[in-house]
Amino acid sequence: MTVFPGGTSVTRLSVYDGVCAADGLAGGTPHLHLASTEAYAVIGGSGELHTLDTAGLRQSPLRAGDLIWFSPGVIHRAVNHGDLQVLVIMSNAGLPEAGDAVMTFPPDVVTDPDRYREAVALPVPERRELAVRGFRRLLSDPALLEEFYDHAVALVRPRVADWHTLWSETAEVDAARTASILTALGAGDGSHLRRSSLRSAPQSSEVRSGMCGHLRTHDVRNPG
Repeated sequence: MTVFPGGTSVTRLSVYDGVCAADGLAGGTPHLHLASTEAYAVIGGSGELHTLDTAGLRQSPLRAGDLIWFSPGVIHRAVNHGDLQVLVIMSNAGLPEAGDAVMTFPPDVVTDPDRYREAVALPVPERRELAVRGFRRLLSDPALLEEFYDHAVALVRPRVADWHTLWSETAEVDAARTASILTALGAGDGSHLRRSSLRSAPQSSEVRSGMCGHLRTHDVRNPG
């Protein structure tokens, strides 16, 4: 089977339009990824991407046609100004679904795995409210971001061995395949061209509630 290019995943995101009482903004739950880079290709509507990292807070406009991406460690939140629709491309297909994301809950939650699991399971408005409270706290002092990073690492550390397995089945496979192709081409061998194929992964009819909005995924790990 040929994995999707780069071992990435593709998801259609309709950003939440409900307003959060903590700051009056409509949109998603602030969170970060610890191992995966994420890209937003805006396909409709308008909004902003609010990000926080060691360089501080940034508010980037999002309009149809925009493409923006951010590396692990960037806390991000999609803010909806009107029917914001995004095609989300994630590196390391499978890792985000396996827990490569930590929401910005307050320290009493993010330092306790049981309380964190309970918070993740809250209905979307309550979960977002709690994470926005934690996000606003991080904005008040740069030192708190360093502390949050340490808490996030401790929270996901028990899962990392399983993440290695998932990564080896997607991104590593694709990189190794390219390496073998380059070696073969350098030797004048084009036999891989005779094993070419076409794959497709239609958009799922199931709509899930994600961190930033309603999701429709493309199952790129099991293409047709």
